[in-house]
This record gives sequence, structure tokens and C-alpha cells, in this order.
Amino acid sequence: MNQKHVLITGGAGYIGSILTSELLRQNYQVTILDSLLFGGESILPFMSHPNFHFIKADVTEARAIRDSIKKDWDKPNAVIHLAGIVGFPACQAVGKQVSWKYNVEATKLAYEQSADLGVERFVFASTYSNYGLSPDGKPVTEESPLNPQSLYAETKIAAEEYLLNQKDSSCAPLLFRFATLYGISPRTRFDLIVNQFVLEAFTKRQLIIYQRGYSRSFVHIRDIVRGIIMGLEAEQNKIRGQVFNLGTENGNYTKSDIVNLVLKRMPETIVEYKDLTFGGDMRDITVSFEKIKRVLGFETTLDVDDGVREVLFALKSGLIRNPTEDRYRNAQFIVQ
Repeated sequence: MNQKHVLITGGAGYIGSILTSELLRQNYQVTILDSLLFGGESILPFMSHPNFHFIKADVTEARAIRDSIKKDWDKPNAVIHLAGIVGFPACQAVGKQVSWKYNVEATKLAYEQSADLGVERFVFASTYSNYGLSPDGKPVTEESPLNPQSLYAETKIAAEEYLLNQKDSSCAPLLFRFATLYGISPRTRFDLIVNQFVLEAFTKRQLIIYQRGYSRSFVHIRDIVRGIIMGLEAEQNKIRGQVFNLGTENGNYTKSDIVNLVLKRMPETIVEYKDLTFGGDMRDITVSFEKIKRVLGFETTLDVDDGVREVLFALKSGLIRNPTEDRYRNAQFIVQ
């Protein structure tokens, strides 16, 4: 049986770096295409691996994927498209034109090149932000109406619409709407709620919380990676043109719930609650994950308490020495 080859755009990032590690462990060939906006330290351990190939390129370049294929390797069986401007604050910072270029136009370019190369499946990283608000208070499913509350969600919905129109193409699109991630990776992010709360409680002994009763959905990054790989390995007729919420019912928490899990480990933290009246990210939502459990058999293995413990250990032990540096956030960068 031929060795499977996966190309990951944005592979040096928060998800991509830990996904690469797991795919290499499972004997995949992995090509990473990344512009290294946040540096490349996260993928340095892989550079000498015989099944690893890295190319520095920007996904908005017309031939980026086509030109990244290693000459003596077969074409990729799958492309996992993680590259983009990720998150509500990052998109707000760069504006609509740049966000659209990187999140919509680049997705079209990546898919077109994948299809032309004969790639069998195209895995797209989307977000449960697309639902925005739950109109009737019930958990949202993949069929629920999309109600974006941010520019970020608008770009993801536009990219999804394009990909779902390609479902009869030879290159099968598979769309995952990720819950909010937490946990440690080779390129950890501290602009995500759980990780951020742990960092602030650890460094400042204080938390200022907005929208305390708002519900969100959370999932550990290692479970996200497991879900992506299940999507890679599932029979094509199960995933072609399908959208899956990726997370767990057990990950539906309010912000107050998350605060309590942080306080369990750092009880000396002072918590202050404030109202938020400006137009921030106003999601208040509970998500159903019945479909991915039923179709792919996916269940999570870690919970938010595991994530809090893991992030706190990384900070206490000095594994991450300067966690307030810009490279641990998506929202403070300039697109070159």
C-alpha cells in the first residue's frame, strides 16, 4: 500500500504543528506550506524527518500548492487548508479586503490547485462562529441557519459556500466547524478564552470577564487533530460535501463555568465581571455534535479541566517562558 501524503497549508500554526507531529507519527508523508508569519520554531523538530517537507510560500500566490510538491514524492492524497487570518480580532485588525483575500480567495486558489493536481479530498477549517446566535436557544446543528456576528465568520461562510458548490468535483470537500480551541501546541495561542484566562490568572492573579453568562463551545486541540485525521481516513462517501461541527456536547460552557475551572487551580485569583456594550464578538451559543459522533464515531478524550491543568503546568514550569509575546497571538500582526 502506498504511503499517504498530506499537504497542510498553515502547517506551522497552532493546529498545523501538532497535526503534523501526529501524522508523522502515523507514518504519513507531510508537506507544510506556510508563510511563517509567526516564525517557524514550531516545525523545527520535523526538519530532519524523512517523511517531512517544508516550503515557505503564501497561500494567496497562484501556484503556491502546485509548486510546493516535492519532486520525488507522489501528489498529496489530501490537502488540509488551515491557512488564513484566524479569529474575530485578527480580521478586524486587517480589515475586509485583506481578510477576504486570505480567507476566501486563497481558499478558492488552494482548492482549484488541489483539484487540478488530482488530490482526492480537501479538508477545510471553518468555525462554529458561523452560527452566531442560537435563535431559539436550542443547540445548533449543521443545518441551522448561519448568522455571522463578525467579519471572520462572514469570510468563512463565503469560503464554505464556494467549497460546497464543488461537492461533485473529483476532489471531495470536507468542512469542519471547529469549536473554540484550548490546550498547548508547538505554537500555542494565548488569545483563546481558556488559555487566556489561565495566563491572566497566573500572571496577574486577576480576571476581568465580559459576557459572563454567554455560552460557548470548547474542544482540546488534540481532539481537533484526532477529528481531522478521522475525516482524512473515513470513506469518501461519508465525508464528500459534508459539514461537521467538531467538538463535544461536554464542551458547552458559559464563561462563568470556565472561570470556576480556573479558580479551582488558582483560588487566589480575583474575578471582576463587567458588561460589554460595544459591538464585540457577541456569540451566545450551544452546539450539537451528534452528527460527527454518528457518522465518524468521533468522541473527545480531554476536557477543559485537562486544558487548564496543561496550560498552567507549561507556564509554571517555564516551558513557555515569555507567554505575552506577540507570536502567541493572532490579533497583533501585520500582513506583509
